[in-house]
Amino acid sequence: MTAYPLYGSEYQRRLTNYAIVDSYRDPHDAADLNPDTPRNSVNTLAPDPTENHLLACLPDTEWQRWLPELERVEMPLGQVLYESGGTLSHVYFPTTAIVSLLYVMENGASAEIAVVGNEGIVGISLFMGGDSTSSRAVVQSAGLGLRLKAQIMKDDFNRAGPVLHLLLRYTQALITQMAQTAVCNRHHSLDQQLCRWLLLSLDRLQGNELVMTQELIANMLGVRREGVTEGALKLQQAGLIRYARGHISVLDRDGLEKRTCECYAVVKKEYDRLLPQKPAA
Repeated sequence: MTAYPLYGSEYQRRLTNYAIVDSYRDPHDAADLNPDTPRNSVNTLAPDPTENHLLACLPDTEWQRWLPELERVEMPLGQVLYESGGTLSHVYFPTTAIVSLLYVMENGASAEIAVVGNEGIVGISLFMGGDSTSSRAVVQSAGLGLRLKAQIMKDDFNRAGPVLHLLLRYTQALITQMAQTAVCNRHHSLDQQLCRWLLLSLDRLQGNELVMTQELIANMLGVRREGVTEGALKLQQAGLIRYARGHISVLDRDGLEKRTCECYAVVKKEYDRLLPQKPAA
């Protein structure tokens, strides 16, 4: 799993100071949430800097400045964080959720261009100067995240300090993922694409299980549902995954890595290279 942990006393100090009282709600409560009502979806528990690897890389001064402004939010499956052309009010730091960035065609067809999980941030167009984007951001794996108001992010980025440099490195890694996804979709088999997608998702989750319907996977990959069914069946027959009723359990991660194309390794290597393993200076 891709990870950028803090080490030694700094890690322990932060873990002690910002320990989570309760990271998860009862899953049965999820049905009572109304994502259109902020009060129902925002959790006020103190954020932990180790929940999101990008936040964990912040120098302590910047983290202390953001701490009172970060809000914990529940991110239910299918929630749209922003639409194409919309103005962003917040940026999101997923912690246990995974967000898919999609490009949607005029006829409604879509394809995934990148995934963002606990390694990154959703909403790079905000600090890159565009304020809006041509893509859509949709929660593909339900969980939790932290959000920060747009103006606070822009102000910190414009200070041209550690936050700027950290976010630019992350953006470069994200662009690499987008470019490699385009190449993969054009030149590699659906079987290889599915392996790449599973591995990228696993890197952003704790554990080896995903809750994902074949229809949703098909929308992410921009292929027919029948193709996903056939691809998943091949992986299951090879003993790499177990798929039942929207639940995918990865049984042999090493096997997936051997079966996938070069694209997964290219993306992982770039994230490892660009994102630090300790707070930025």
